[in-house]
Amino acid sequence: MAHLLSTSCSLNIYSASKNHPKPFNQTSSFFPSSFNLQTLSSAFKKSILQKQNSKRLCTISATTLPLSQEAKSQPSSGSHQMNDEPSGRKKVMIIGGDGYCGWATALHLSNKNYEVAIVDNLVRRHFDHQLGLDSLTPISSIHNRIRRWKSLTGKAIELYIGDVCDFEFLSETFKSFEPDSVVHFGEQRSAPYSMIDRSRAVYTQHNNVIGTLNVLFAIKEFREECHLVKLGTMGEYGTPNIDIEEGYITINHNGRTDTLPYPKQASSFYHLSKVHDSNNIAFTCKAWGVRATDLNQGVVYGVRTNETEMHEELYNRFDYDGVFGTALNRFCVQAAVGHPLTVYGKGGQTRGYLDIRDTVQCVELAIANPAQRGEFRVFNQFTEQFSVNELASLVTKAGTKLGLQVKTISVPNPRVEAEEHYYNAKHTKLIELGLKPHILSDSLIDSLLNFAIKFKDRVDKKQIMPSVSWRKIGVKPKTVQA
Repeated sequence: MAHLLSTSCSLNIYSASKNHPKPFNQTSSFFPSSFNLQTLSSAFKKSILQKQNSKRLCTISATTLPLSQEAKSQPSSGSHQMNDEPSGRKKVMIIGGDGYCGWATALHLSNKNYEVAIVDNLVRRHFDHQLGLDSLTPISSIHNRIRRWKSLTGKAIELYIGDVCDFEFLSETFKSFEPDSVVHFGEQRSAPYSMIDRSRAVYTQHNNVIGTLNVLFAIKEFREECHLVKLGTMGEYGTPNIDIEEGYITINHNGRTDTLPYPKQASSFYHLSKVHDSNNIAFTCKAWGVRATDLNQGVVYGVRTNETEMHEELYNRFDYDGVFGTALNRFCVQAAVGHPLTVYGKGGQTRGYLDIRDTVQCVELAIANPAQRGEFRVFNQFTEQFSVNELASLVTKAGTKLGLQVKTISVPNPRVEAEEHYYNAKHTKLIELGLKPHILSDSLIDSLLNFAIKFKDRVDKKQIMPSVSWRKIGVKPKTVQA
């Protein structure tokens, strides 16, 4: 059953008929203002969807009519019809296309003349309402984003609003769009969010693992030649005292040699969900012949791509809070508003980093060079390594040039992790496919700082300090203090 969580306009909806789907009209619905945190996972499927009032959105066996088809039924002067566009283009389904990486990727691939469909339940926006957070940048509704993109480029992006944990919805979406590739960003992607309390930990694992399993079954059942490009994380590996290989390691043991999956040392319930995903995908490649590429991505920074710069309604989200914000983005916002840079513990934590422009480039390369049937590829997706202290130093240097008074403080580390460690991860496979990295330069940090300064009036300083503790996570739902 489709989970139609939020719409900004009237939608036509396909009924889930086995023969010919019949459209009918459905009025708008919005998220409730309050949310029961004790039943987070079940509330998603029940409290939002199962409305007794017949005038509200009901639980239905359906999938939303793509906006491109909605436009066909309501033509306007100068509109671009899907049937006017060239045939034979590769079709890419982007699950989680309303999110940080997904939105930038959707626009990039559409601009590269792929036929793109976004599948999203819009839950990331709900997390902001739930936790009292907001993007530094004002972001438009997904409907306005897509309409603006079409008005600027003439390129249509189809939209399916629903939950991939609902296999009936996902099945109808697969049969409707018939993707050649699926890019799967549609997971709860924050380690701190997964460590807030039991309900968030359970939600993270259920959403991520079951959603990915459903995608694998949909590929097997409806599009067996489809290539899965799955966003993993470098966090699956942990921080071992040996070099990190790209997915596999050759081991000599007691006179015998074998190449095995690289050992995983996940450090949160979120990272563990990614490990489970990787194991499930690897198994289905072996058992069913699924073709899959696992992109173990490092920490992403930046907000601008060539496409998102075209209009303010195309702006990507920019998270700076302690739950969803990533290190470099957070430091730039802290410097812009005069808050000390918050280094966790000793600051020697080293990770791989990459520009959001390289994220979209890597996904495009993976799609253009698909895995073979039965192949499970693993690419380490990052371009440079930095420690937290090194990032703080770079931001301090750039901020000083702009006349900012930038200070750094060490705060108690809310995570359970090594604060000083060896870290050397291989990342050659995407380079070999043609990745041209955007290296973190002074000018790029200047750009990020100026962007943060432009929107600094939107910063809620109460959201800067970390509030989630790995060791203090408990059963009782944790609410947000106003």
